[in-house]
Amino acid sequence: MQNPTPDAEKPLLRVIDESFAGSADLGTGVSAALMRRVARGQLAPTVRLHRTGPILAFGRLDKLRPGYADAVRIAREHGYEPVERLAGGRAAVFHEGTISFSHATRAPGAYAGTRPRFEEMAGQIASALSALGADARVGEVEGEYCPGEFSVNARGAVKLAGIGQRVITGGAHVGGVVVLRGAGRIRDVLTPIYEALELDWIPETTGSLAAEIGEDDETIPAGSRDPLIERAITSLREILSSGYELADAELDEETRSLAAELRSDHAPA
Repeated sequence: MQNPTPDAEKPLLRVIDESFAGSADLGTGVSAALMRRVARGQLAPTVRLHRTGPILAFGRLDKLRPGYADAVRIAREHGYEPVERLAGGRAAVFHEGTISFSHATRAPGAYAGTRPRFEEMAGQIASALSALGADARVGEVEGEYCPGEFSVNARGAVKLAGIGQRVITGGAHVGGVVVLRGAGRIRDVLTPIYEALELDWIPETTGSLAAEIGEDDETIPAGSRDPLIERAITSLREILSSGYELADAELDEETRSLAAELRSDHAPA
């Protein structure tokens, strides 16, 4: 267990920035392991905040569609790792121009807090993107991919972030993708995937922070550094720090071991 927070007025929140690019199923297994261990009281509440690799995250409802196997194949053909995520919803895209933001929390009687947890994360993302110059708002854009009441949009016109939630006994996991660059890449891969799944959407409702603030949307810097991503992560950390005492942390061996056991649950057949 973690030591008590040094600030008695703020709860402790661990922050982990480790990514698993190239091993999307393991990365999702890590989130599942953190959710379980936080719910059991073995770890303090934990946020993961990091840049991603190319991932196509399918929701539980997608698996029930007749075209799911074709959608998985299309994802791979486009260079994306298919993964079955923790929460529901529909197919969503992560790539080098996005960041993953998730929060594992302990929550006895968790279902009663489902809406407040959605509201908290959506508000945090909208505030962080607004601080960077976007007209960010919480709410669904008609025709968006993976639609949801707590999507974060720009100007009420294009989706910038999507959020999902999984609730278990003793805790919950809220997480999503924030699109900073590369809206066109999302449209390119989701168009044939949504056709395979026989889902309707309007590709033009997909946006990015870069496009909203007048920066280059489509050129994603190679390597580990992207100034826009670094600014977005800093902005999110600043928003989090207003309500939590942040403590940078690393994955412990017990969590890694459990994640390795759970990773097969998130790899499409």
